[in-house]
Amino acid sequence: MITLRQSRIALVTLSLLAVGGCMDEQMGGAKHLQPLSYATLQELEDKGMRKEDPIVVRIFKEESTLEVWKPGKDGRFALFKTYEICKWSGELGPKIKEGDRQAPEGFYTVAPGQMNPNSSYYLSFNIGFPNAYDQALGRTGKYLMVHGACSSAGCYAMTDETIAEVYALARDSFRGGQREFQVQAYPFRMTPANMARHAGNPNMSFWKSLKEGSDHFEVAGVPPKVGVCGRDYVFNAKPANPNQKLIANARCPQLDVPDEIEVAVAAKKMRDETAFQVALAEIKMQEQQQQQSRSNVIMTASIEEQGDAANASDAQADKVLGKQVAESETSAETKPAESDFALTGNPATVGADAGDGSSVATAFSGVWGKLVGITGGLRTLGNVKGNEAATEPDADADPITTGTVPTPAKTPDDKSASIDSGLEDGLPRLTPATAFVPILVNENPFVVFDYFEEVDGVSVPADLALHERAKAPLR
Repeated sequence: MITLRQSRIALVTLSLLAVGGCMDEQMGGAKHLQPLSYATLQELEDKGMRKEDPIVVRIFKEESTLEVWKPGKDGRFALFKTYEICKWSGELGPKIKEGDRQAPEGFYTVAPGQMNPNSSYYLSFNIGFPNAYDQALGRTGKYLMVHGACSSAGCYAMTDETIAEVYALARDSFRGGQREFQVQAYPFRMTPANMARHAGNPNMSFWKSLKEGSDHFEVAGVPPKVGVCGRDYVFNAKPANPNQKLIANARCPQLDVPDEIEVAVAAKKMRDETAFQVALAEIKMQEQQQQQSRSNVIMTASIEEQGDAANASDAQADKVLGKQVAESETSAETKPAESDFALTGNPATVGADAGDGSSVATAFSGVWGKLVGITGGLRTLGNVKGNEAATEPDADADPITTGTVPTPAKTPDDKSASIDSGLEDGLPRLTPATAFVPILVNENPFVVFDYFEEVDGVSVPADLALHERAKAPLR
């Protein structure tokens, strides 16, 4: 017979057991049993997903993100939530051997036995490295985890709060009947643009194989069935002969992939290949532009240095080119305005504002400017008086001129046709070939340097060089 005291003891015991169960599930009795937050449950409901539904985990190293995917109302997997990876080890590329502190890349599966509620890193799950593909290539390592504590030595580390939610999503999917979930670990999002950015990486062949698996997942909307044969991944494939099997180290037999998936993947691959080639061409064009820009900077610095040297020796240039004579003989009407030089079509100045050839203009701003002043301006260069309209072109005119400036007459004994030509004003006369070189050489403006020589540290037209050396005192 049960006494009143015994009844009270039994009631208290049952109450304690009931409270103990609530402690685990609702009052924080164990971190691995923490339920999903109300906000997360609401987000699942808003997206037409249930906490007991299966999951797929996708990891992207370069973006430092982990994604959890779940099936929607139509049965296709859709992105539920993206989480930040706090730290991951190594660099882009697969894990090769134990101790290389490299986080794995590839397709892995996680079963309930790989979940670790007693992890030293708060919570964790083992992603299953090495898989059959890794083993076929002789890759070694163990205990490669996704865990908390934000510290990594070959793993993917997250904050404790983040791993708690991911762990709970995985736990609830197992409770809902999922026997294992797939982890897809990528170096980066497998887009054509990213593939083009890393086109020269030695891991590209391996990454193309990973991209194929990614394509299968995206077009089919369900995690691909992953197999290994011929030391390579195959997706949604099975031997055409049902008596054969996929063996990781053996040559792949003839494979059969469902037609609808094979066609969809092939179409996506074709689109992506076109986008890849376009992205690759854009990258190469940018590299060429950057290289050209660096070359221009170096060339500009060199030319401006020459221009500074020319400006520093203006006094000598004035002496060589006869500034005093030019000022006494050239009237204000015939002196060109500063803008006239740009209006003649000189490539060194027309594009100066746009950055085209501004350094060339700087290089000639000293000596060539003096030359323009002496001859009365480029528009009247070649006219004897310097302010009259140009005569009609001569059939024997120098072909480098525009045809609007005749070649000065030459005497049989005149070797230069530009020095001491006997004109009353005593000014040196330049041949049209020399005078128009800076204007007409559009393909390569630096050819003009061939028409100048240095006399006493000053760059002067070659036609004047011989004359000035003759006047220079003997040293």
